[in-house]
Amino acid sequence: MARLIAHISMTKICIDGFNLALPKGTGIATYGRNLLSNLKVLGYETQALYGPPVKTSKSNVLNETALTDAPKAPVKLNRKAKAERMLRTYGSRFGRTAYPVRPSGEVIWKDGRRPAADNFWVSDSLFELGNRAFKAYGTLTPVRFAERDGVTAPDVMHWTCPLPMHATGRTNIYTIHDLIPLRLPHTTLDDKKVFMDLCQQVAKRADHIAVVSETTRQDVIRILGVPEDRVTNTYQAVNLPAELTSRPQAEVERELEGIFNLGWKGYFLHFGAIEPKKNMGRIVEAYLSSGSQTPLILIGGNGWLEKGETILLDQVKRDGGPSADRIRQYDYMPFGLLVSLIRGAKATLFPSLYEGFGLPVLESMALGTAVITSNGGSLPEVAGDAATIVDPYDVRALAQAIQAIDADEAMRIAYEDKGRVQAGRFTPERYQDALSSLYRKLGT
Repeated sequence: MARLIAHISMTKICIDGFNLALPKGTGIATYGRNLLSNLKVLGYETQALYGPPVKTSKSNVLNETALTDAPKAPVKLNRKAKAERMLRTYGSRFGRTAYPVRPSGEVIWKDGRRPAADNFWVSDSLFELGNRAFKAYGTLTPVRFAERDGVTAPDVMHWTCPLPMHATGRTNIYTIHDLIPLRLPHTTLDDKKVFMDLCQQVAKRADHIAVVSETTRQDVIRILGVPEDRVTNTYQAVNLPAELTSRPQAEVERELEGIFNLGWKGYFLHFGAIEPKKNMGRIVEAYLSSGSQTPLILIGGNGWLEKGETILLDQVKRDGGPSADRIRQYDYMPFGLLVSLIRGAKATLFPSLYEGFGLPVLESMALGTAVITSNGGSLPEVAGDAATIVDPYDVRALAQAIQAIDADEAMRIAYEDKGRVQAGRFTPERYQDALSSLYRKLGT
């Protein structure tokens, strides 16, 4: 490994900051952060490309503040501003220039967590204009890097999801997490034709496609027609901060009791945005029909098409009574508290309809919590035999799984032990090996 790190230490890899910059965390943002931190361990120089809505300043500090600034409320554009945006959208077809930003040490990033990038690049409104240009003209926006102040362009541009752009003169890798808009069209609001066109153009332009499960790899090969040797599955790693995972159980118990009035292993947990894919409607129905008196904690804000997922829950809350008292819902939870809630849960309920990976399953198993999940997409790959797996459309089967783990402590403990072993197959070291293999394949 030392020899490999010495060989690649001068290679510069840049990822996009599209999801990193979103005000609320996403699974792809987590993927991007983990990708950067693991690349640094491997000895790569790391960079991140952002597209904030403000123009580049002569001040390096101001440019850095734009990367982590609070989101502004949308402003209604006047005729002149609309015309300017139209011209800039048209101009994106011919290329955008990114300028370097050095970490100044003066800017405190959100949650105190600056992405593990040695340098940043910025091109104002890059992603907004790139998306508009693709929808209007069907072309990918070329991105150039203006080298200055001792910052040199990346050797590899690793896009963390399909984005309508490419880095000129660089090796371009795109990660495709899933093809859910095509596989489960009723669960997303995407324009399916635009999504298909984007994925096909990305597949044609890419030097290589990375995926995070064998399920997605086969979807990309079959649906997009990408040759097998151009798609590599790296999986993902669970990377939880030691300061959270090493906290004594007694301390976490006091926290759960003091903040939530919850006992250790005394509640079920579901976390994730409320959207059809996450299957929350059936989770609530199955939980209520199971007759369990163990509380159910739901964490996640509205995503899209959430109304159909919350009809039963809303009715139960409106009617009141014991059923309503058994379910608690939170829109958001700080990451540290979420880790504590996962650790203290009797089981995580994650019977998603389809996943490209399924990080909540892996996080729960790594934290010693039993899991009830589904056979949707990649979830059996992640869970192995260390979780209860059900048909996500079968409410009765899900209710029976809840009853079983609620009543059988020995079963729960057995799944906790199996889960820790299964999570050990997705370590940072294994992920780093997969990344090294991917980049070596491309000669970087």
